[in-house]
Amino acid sequence: MRLWPFLAAACAAFAASPVALTPPMGWNSWDSYGTSVTEAEVKANADYMAAKLKPHGWQFIVVDIQWSDPLAKPHGYRPNAELAMDPYGRLIPAPNRFPSGFPSLAAYVHGKGLKFGIHIMRGIPRRAVAANLPIFSSTVHAADIADTKSICRWNTDMYGVDMTKPGAQDYYDSILQLYASWGVDYIKADDIATPLHAAEIEALHKAILKTGRPIVLSLSPGPADLAKADFYAANANLWRISGDFWDLWRDLRHSFDLLDKWSPHAKPGGWPDADMLPLGRIGIRAERGDDRPTRFTRDEQRTLLTLWCIARSPLMFGGDLPSNDDWTLSLLNNDEVLAPLLKGSGQHQLFRNGDAVAWVSTVAGKPYVALFNIGEQPALEVRVDFQDLGLRGAHAVRDLWARRDLGKFSGSYPVRLAPHASAMLAFR
Repeated sequence: MRLWPFLAAACAAFAASPVALTPPMGWNSWDSYGTSVTEAEVKANADYMAAKLKPHGWQFIVVDIQWSDPLAKPHGYRPNAELAMDPYGRLIPAPNRFPSGFPSLAAYVHGKGLKFGIHIMRGIPRRAVAANLPIFSSTVHAADIADTKSICRWNTDMYGVDMTKPGAQDYYDSILQLYASWGVDYIKADDIATPLHAAEIEALHKAILKTGRPIVLSLSPGPADLAKADFYAANANLWRISGDFWDLWRDLRHSFDLLDKWSPHAKPGGWPDADMLPLGRIGIRAERGDDRPTRFTRDEQRTLLTLWCIARSPLMFGGDLPSNDDWTLSLLNNDEVLAPLLKGSGQHQLFRNGDAVAWVSTVAGKPYVALFNIGEQPALEVRVDFQDLGLRGAHAVRDLWARRDLGKFSGSYPVRLAPHASAMLAFR
């Protein structure tokens, strides 16, 4: 019975410090380094973000999967990995890859004015179950709560936790207590959204509340179930609406359909997530492909940022930030393009006529419009009618990528776009 006053106080503290009121913006190690990122590489990316991107709203530095594996290999997962654990079956960072430990690394990131995040897999380590380790601050052991039939189909590190078993919540409470003590601000929980493991999502959410720390919770992988939108929003801050998104046009084109369906559910504190941005230099030691610049053309790169910003999808950059050229940096530091992401409302697809697509959002009472050619027709005209924007008379139009005023227009405004190209406009 004593738990409830404590939980109520924690919930009140959490509510007083809401998280993800705007879509999270950050860097994630996966697209560049896969399972094998090191402390030095994380720090280098944090240094770059603090110096060049922090003033534009970028703040999260996220270490992706298998940070506990001392022998992590490039380009994929290492099966049956001997992950580093504490005596209570809680994963800890591999000392050879993170010699300072996560509390020190989090402090370094915080010292840059940024926030620190980690990836976790659903469940409890299989090695902890095999050893039947005790659960921290609980009377149960790992084997008492593990569901040994619940195994991720693409990574075998963990067993699921059977939340009907006594003490099951104790395990999730124990890992969140540890993460909070490290200074973690963001958790990407994997193998939990699709297929949906609702009880373990709820357990993570409860455990976060109990810490009293405002930790962002991201759910993967996708595609999420649209019918479960209210559940995701009640228990997490972002959830993947797509499968793994890579630097392929087919993936980007499909994102238009996904974001259109999910746009009504993008709200402060809860964001449909179209996945990371595979831009800049990627594939260094990643799961897919070799060291390369993104395969997206420059038009496609702008289309990706334009769509994610107008639709208010979280921005998690996947490239190695210190390797950025001026072009890639220009995609990330344009405050005018970022405005609908951070300040927009009412975002939705205005129309889709064949390969001509338009989205609209409202920023400070004014319409922002994104226009796209998602087909192969050269110089496709995409026209927005002022009456569809609730505008009458003449209005000034500004090109946000060029940061240039185009003049005053009335009635409509047409743009000719190359294949896979886009424009973002503000109407005054």
